[in-house]
Amino acid sequence: MIRSTTRVARAVLCHMDPRYFSTTALHGGAASDVQAIRGVFGSTTTFFHGNLAQSSEKVLVGCMRLPAVGAARKASTLALGDKQQEEEKKVQGGETGGAAAAGGGNNNKGIVSYWGVEPAKITKEDGSEWRWNCFKPWETYKTDLSIDLKKHHAPVTFLDKVAYWTVKSLRFPTDIFFQRRYGCRAMMLETVAAVPGMIGGMLLHCKSLRRFEHSGGWIKALLEEAENERMHLMTFMEVSQPRWYERALVFTVQGVFFNAYFLTYLVSPKLAHRVVGYLEEEAIHSYTEFLKELDKGTIENVPAPAIAIDYWRMPPNSTLRDVVMVVRADEAHHRDVNHFASDIHYQGHELKESPAPLGYH
Repeated sequence: MIRSTTRVARAVLCHMDPRYFSTTALHGGAASDVQAIRGVFGSTTTFFHGNLAQSSEKVLVGCMRLPAVGAARKASTLALGDKQQEEEKKVQGGETGGAAAAGGGNNNKGIVSYWGVEPAKITKEDGSEWRWNCFKPWETYKTDLSIDLKKHHAPVTFLDKVAYWTVKSLRFPTDIFFQRRYGCRAMMLETVAAVPGMIGGMLLHCKSLRRFEHSGGWIKALLEEAENERMHLMTFMEVSQPRWYERALVFTVQGVFFNAYFLTYLVSPKLAHRVVGYLEEEAIHSYTEFLKELDKGTIENVPAPAIAIDYWRMPPNSTLRDVVMVVRADEAHHRDVNHFASDIHYQGHELKESPAPLGYH
């Protein structure tokens, strides 16, 4: 029985971290601990036998001294050695500094990684540091302000009329809720406007995978539209902050609209794109009213957010009015793209058969 007990104790000690046991820590007090054990258990001849007594005493001493040794060892630099720890700190500090420098000076904490995917340091054309992580300089563009804002697709077919009156019915509660608060209205509506492009691109992506065929560039075109709408939101977030009930409204409206548009696109892509085309026409109207309020002075024409100046390559002295102008032009482009996509389906073709209008963004 004594032998089996000793074997079990040795096996447990072998599986435990050897760093918890230090001969330096045990040598000083081992004798006193043995004497204490003997005092507790009485004569060692009755509890231990022969050489087993000494080994068992050492086992018990080690176990009894484990908490103290562990605490001392964790708080000490002897575990790895002072020199080794200093070297590790130097290496870690160097990696952190390199990652922070690669982050573009955005006051972000450096991420230590050996995967080799740290972003390179990017600068503007004038040599100044690029501050944005959400988009890069080669993704910026100048908006075509000469685009025709008065274009309108007259509803002729039954599905066209369904799309048209659906959008018109959605405008009524929107006008009641936001009234003349066009800054907040623009910000909230962009949370919905960025959904259709993502859904359309996602479904076309899955279709391309299922059928082992190209998409004609339409996946990229629709995803670019979704990203552009999201950048509209990021811009207006710098101008107006949503209230708590407006944030709750976003959860509700986005959840309903996402599922409704997803099902609509599955059943009839031509109807889905026509709906978006009419939505963009309403967006043009809303931004036109926004500009009227800015011109009247009802809304303060504050300086343009820095993100807008970099994203649309605007002059440094641009204002909120200039931002609304370029956003309205973007909406006009999305109007044309979605009406064009719907026309392709109405003519009995698929989107892949006609090259997507890439290159705007």
